[in-house]
This record gives sequence, C-alpha cells and structure tokens, in this order.
Amino acid sequence: MELTDIHLTSLFITIIVVVGSGIYSARSVKSAEGYSLGGRSMGAPLIAGSIAGTVIGGGATVGTAQMAYSLGLSAWWFTLGSGIGFIIMGLFYARTLRSTGLETIPQYLVLNYGKMSGPLASVIASIGILFSAVASCLPGIQIIAAIFHISHWPAAIILIILVAAYVFFGGMKGAGVSGMMKLIIIWITLFAAGGTASIALYGMPEVEMIFPSFPWFSLFGNGVWTSIGNLLSLIVGILCTQTYVQAIFSASDSRTAAVGAFAAALVVIPVGLPSIAIAMFMHVAHPDSLPILVLPIYLLQYQPAWLGGIGLAGILLSLIGSIAGLALGIGTMVSKDLCYELLHVRTGRTVLWMNRITVLLVICIASLISMFNLKSQVLVWNYLSMALRGAGVFLPLSLAIFAPGKLKKGWAISSMVLSTAASVAAATILHLPIDPLFIGLLTSAAIIVMGFVSTAR
Repeated sequence: MELTDIHLTSLFITIIVVVGSGIYSARSVKSAEGYSLGGRSMGAPLIAGSIAGTVIGGGATVGTAQMAYSLGLSAWWFTLGSGIGFIIMGLFYARTLRSTGLETIPQYLVLNYGKMSGPLASVIASIGILFSAVASCLPGIQIIAAIFHISHWPAAIILIILVAAYVFFGGMKGAGVSGMMKLIIIWITLFAAGGTASIALYGMPEVEMIFPSFPWFSLFGNGVWTSIGNLLSLIVGILCTQTYVQAIFSASDSRTAAVGAFAAALVVIPVGLPSIAIAMFMHVAHPDSLPILVLPIYLLQYQPAWLGGIGLAGILLSLIGSIAGLALGIGTMVSKDLCYELLHVRTGRTVLWMNRITVLLVICIASLISMFNLKSQVLVWNYLSMALRGAGVFLPLSLAIFAPGKLKKGWAISSMVLSTAASVAAATILHLPIDPLFIGLLTSAAIIVMGFVSTAR
C-alpha cells in the first residue's frame, strides 16, 4: 500500500476534520448524563448517526470485503441483518425503552427482575460488546501498519490514540456528530468505488465462468443454516446492545427514537454491496492479495488519488467510530450499573470520569486481544459477539418489554446465567456444529418455560 502525497493529504485532512468536529462538540459536555446520553435532546439524524456510525465498522466495510473475496454475495448478511435488526427495534422496542427515561439495558432489567439482574447483564453484555470492538481493531491495526510501513504494535498505539480522541471527551454527542460526517464520507466514496468495480466486473469476459451463481451470487453461499444463524445473531445482538439502545435513550422523545432507528436501517443495509463488488473484482485482478486489505488497496490503486485518500480515511473512521461507540456502551454500563448502583459512587463528576476511564481501558483491551489474533476473520468476531451478548439477555429483556411481571426474577436470573454459559461453552469448549446463539436461546427458553410452569402451579 504505497500512498502518494495527495493520498496522505486528503487522508489526514479528512480525519482531522471529522475527529476535530467530535472534540469540538465536547465543549458542552459537563455531566455524566451529557456524556452518555447527549442531554436526552438528540434528534433523529444524530441518533441515526450514532447507531449507524457504530455498526458501520470493521464488519460492515473491511470484514464484508474480506468474506466477499472468497464467497461473494453471502457477505452481505452483516449489513443486511443489521438493518433488519434496526427496523425491528424501531417498530417494537424503541418507543417503550425511550419512555422509561433510563440510561442502560441493565437498569430496565432491574425494574423487572431485581437488583441482581443489573450487574449480571452488564458483565454479559460487556464481554459480547468487547468482541465486536476486536472486530474493528483487527483491520484498523492492519491498515495503519500497511499505510505507514510500521510494525503492528506501534499501529495499535496509533489506533488507541485516534479512538480515544474520537470519543473520550465528547461521549454520545461527539460520537453522533462524528458519526454523521463519517457516514457521508463512507457513502460517497464506497458507492463511487463500488460503481467502478461493478462496471469493471460487467465488462470482464467469461465473468459467469469466473463467478458461478452459487456461491458467488447467492445469499446462502456460506450455507443456509450458517446464514440464518448469522441473521438471527445480528437481530438478537443488536436488540441487546447497550450502544444502540443508548442512542434510543438519548432521543428527545419516543417518536424520534423510532425514526432514528428506521433512518439507521436505511443507511446501513446498502453499505455492504459496494464492498462486495470491490472484493469480487479484486478476486480476479489481484488473486494474491491479503483479503483483509482488498478494500483499501482498491481505493488506492483504482480511484483518483484525492478520492482514494478520503475513502481510506472513511474506512479508518468507520473502524475508529465503531470501536468508540462500542467502548462508550461498555463505559456507560460500568459507570452506571456497577459503580453508581453497586458500589454507590454517586458524585456526578466521578461517574463521568469512571465512564471515560472505562472507555479507554476497553479500547486498550480490544487492541491487545487483536494483536494476538491478527490472522482471524473479522466477521467471525462480529457474529460471536452478537450471539454472546444476545443469548442470555434477549428473551428476558423482550419479556420485560412485552409481558412485564410474567417471569419471576429468580427464573430470569437463572436464564441469563445458564444460557450465557451454554453459548460460551458451545463456542469455546465443545465446538459444536451449531451456532452458539441457538444453544443459548434454547437454554434460555427452556428455563423460562420451566419458570412459567412453576409459577402456574
């Protein structure tokens, strides 16, 4: 990846403007609630920017291209499934959650299942969200190392500094402002690049022989059950992710929260398609490329230098913004559900700084995990993350929203603990040929049914 002076100039200017706008917006953040929720005054554009700016990270760009390089259209499931998840959130979850006036998902569970459910849900969700942050750290480290021709450890330090600047001071408001700008850049550059790649593919002789309809042009090219499992993982994971629900809590009212979720879906769903077109072109033109780098290489080699530099900055910003938003979700849960509620740290300024320090620690831990897994697939981390954060929380949370009071707290807590343990064991110890999400949800459902039967007697 050789960058010209024009590449570097447009790249640095874009990053400085976007990150600088987020830092500038931080001037009004003086309280813990202002940091985590933007003062509960955010409109639909900022909500969509916060949500889409977080989900469009390593998986939606570089990770989609990495998988599409070998499988084609089935790599679209990440952005397609994410968009479907946001539509479901807007239809069924957003209004109820926003009307509570809370800050975190665990707080909502506490209302229905008692104090023990809050810290438990915080720990479960934080582990899952951390793996999503790893999915954006992986390509971030690789791209920075390739751009500056440095080793991976210095690249990880640069990434940590950029993410900290993005979110450390401005919190949710900074993430929303920067997220909107980042999305504009991603849309313009990715669709311009994807258009040229599609034209080039269409003009290739014998393209149908190079890319047979299955698996290259099938959504189920990676296997029907694998694809269905990935879709369910995304939907369940998104509905249980603090970062996205936190944006809903930040809305000025319930209607705005729902509109913001729908707007995020419209932005997210198409984003995977240009990355797929670019990856398929690179499969033919550069068959020996490192799959995780095919998207940035295409932007540098096949686009005008000024546009390639802006596009590469957009990819880096998508990674930075995703890590920042996910870290903010963990920071809010740790500061509010553990420090504030469990440890009784009540001073607003102390809670604010606990949130900021947690955000910084999450960024460092995610980068460290990435350094020991540099050759792993980005989307594998995303799907595992969604499964782990959703398996234990999804059914109890949904029951709390749609059937409050029906499930006793003892059974709810048992469901959360055992279903999470079952999904983790399935993924890491047993290595079962079944999506760990299915194992977790089946375990959770079985315990909930037993709870209903016990209560009915």
